[in-house]
Amino acid sequence: MILAERAARLAAEADAAAAKAEAASAKAAASSIEAEIAHLRLTIEKLRRELFGRSSERKARLLEQMELRLEDLEATATEDELAAEKVGGDAAVPTTHRRRPARKPFPAHLPRERILLPAPEACPCCGSTKLSKLGEDITETLEVIPRRWKVVQTVRERFSCRACEAITQPPAPFHPTPRGFAGPNLLAMVLFEKFGQHQPLNRQSERYGREGIDLSVSTLADQVGICTTVLAPLHDLIAQHVLAAARIHADETTVPILAKGGTVTGHVWAYVRDDRPFAGPEPPAALFFATRNRRHEHAARHLAAFSGIVQSDAYGAYDALGDPTRAAGAVTSGLCWAHARHQFFELADIAARVRRGRSAPPISPIAREAVERIDRLFAIERGINGCPPDERLAVRSEKSVAIVADLHAWLTEERARLSRSASVAKPIDYLLRRFDRFTTFLDDGRICLSNNAAERALRGFALGRKSWLFAGSEGGAERAAAMATLIVTAKMNDVDPQAWLAHVLGTIADIPQSRLADLLPWRWPDKTAGRAD
Repeated sequence: MILAERAARLAAEADAAAAKAEAASAKAAASSIEAEIAHLRLTIEKLRRELFGRSSERKARLLEQMELRLEDLEATATEDELAAEKVGGDAAVPTTHRRRPARKPFPAHLPRERILLPAPEACPCCGSTKLSKLGEDITETLEVIPRRWKVVQTVRERFSCRACEAITQPPAPFHPTPRGFAGPNLLAMVLFEKFGQHQPLNRQSERYGREGIDLSVSTLADQVGICTTVLAPLHDLIAQHVLAAARIHADETTVPILAKGGTVTGHVWAYVRDDRPFAGPEPPAALFFATRNRRHEHAARHLAAFSGIVQSDAYGAYDALGDPTRAAGAVTSGLCWAHARHQFFELADIAARVRRGRSAPPISPIAREAVERIDRLFAIERGINGCPPDERLAVRSEKSVAIVADLHAWLTEERARLSRSASVAKPIDYLLRRFDRFTTFLDDGRICLSNNAAERALRGFALGRKSWLFAGSEGGAERAAAMATLIVTAKMNDVDPQAWLAHVLGTIADIPQSRLADLLPWRWPDKTAGRAD
C-alpha cells in the first residue's frame, strides 16, 4: 500500500514536471515568435525607408509642398482683398484682416537713387506762394537692374617719333584667357553658375542666347578649361593649407561618371580644415579630390604627408592611416558620434512609427535610451563650441567622462543579454568595437564630437548631381572637385565666390609667384558682397 502511494506520488510529480516543462517550452516558443514578428516589422520598415528614401528627405519634400501651398494661399488672399476693395469702392466692405509679413530694412550697402517729386508752387488752400519747407517723407522701393551686356574696347594708340622715326605703343593688356574675348566678370559668372549653382553649360548657353548673346557650349567649355588651368596654383595653395592642419575632417560621396555603355560610380573625397570650434586662428578651407572608385589607396595617397588628427566615419580607408609604419607617422583617429547616434536613432524612429501605425509595443527601447545618452554628450559640446582646447578638455573631464563610462558599461551589459540576430546589436557592436577611437575627444580638446564639417562641405555635390545627373568624364569630375575647392573655401570665409573669382581672374597674371597667397579668399579685403549660398 505504501509503495503504491509512493509510486502514485512520483508519477504525479513527473506529470507536473512535464506539464511545467511543456508550459515553459510553449512560453519560449511564443516569445520567439513575438521577437521574430518584431524583427520582421523592423526589417520591413527599414526596407521601405531604403526604397523610398530617408525619413528626413520625405519630410523635406512635405515641407516644400506645404510652402508652395502657403504661397498659393497668400497670393489668393491678397487677390481677394484687392477684388473686394475694387467692388466696394468707397463703401465699407468687410474683409478679413491678415497679418502681413514685416518688411526688413534694405541693406545699407545698396546704392540709393533719389527721385525728388516737384514741390507745389503755391498753397492749394489760399494760393499764397510763401511756402516754407518743414521736412520730407521718403518711401523706399527695392528695384533691380536687368543684366546688361557690354563690349569693352581697349584702344592702344601708336606714336611715331619725329626725331628717330621709332614707333611706340602701350603693351597689350592682360586677358584671363587667350585672345581675351571674355572678361573676368563673365568668366567668373560662368564658373560659379556651373560649379557653384550646378547649371550645366548647355543651360547657360540657352539663357545667354535668349539675351541676344551667342556663346556656344563648346566655346564656354573651352573657357572653363582655360580658367581651371589658370586657377590651379590657388588650388595647390589651399591644398597645402588644409594638409598643414593639426586636425582635418574627412568624408566622401558618390558622383556618377559617364563611361562607355552608361555610368560608373565615382567618388568625391572631402578634407576640411576648420579650427573655429576650438578657437584656432587659421582660416577654414576645404579640399576636394575625385576618383573613379572608392579604393583605400586614394585616401592613403591624398593624406600621404599628413600627420595629425583625422575625424571621419568608420570607413576602412581612414583606419589604415593609423598604421605606425606610415612615412608621416600614425594619425590620431576621431570617429563621428553622429554616425553612431544615427544608427540608434533609425531604430528608435522606426519603432515609434510602427507603434503609431499599428499599435505595436516598443521594438527597441535600448536604441531610444542610447540616443538619449548620446544626446547628453552633444548638449555639453554645444556649450563649449568655440572655446580653446584646454577649456573644452576641462569641461569634458568634468562632465563627459562619467557619461561615456556609464554608456560603455550600460551597452556592454545590454549587449550580453541580446542574441546575435537582434536588430539593436549591430549599432551596439559598431560602437563598442571602436570605442577607443570614439573616446579620443576626451583626451584632446581639438577633436569634435561629429564629422559634420565634412558632410556640410559635400552637400553641394549631393544637391548638384540631381541637376547635372553625372560628370561627363573623369577629367570633368576632377575639374569639378578643383573648382569646388575654391568655391566652398570662399563660402567658408564669408566671401562671395563669384566676385572673388572675378577679382582673381583679373589680377592673377600681374602678381608674382611669390605673392600668389595674397589672392587666397581669406586675404581678400572686399567682403561687402556678403556670403553666397
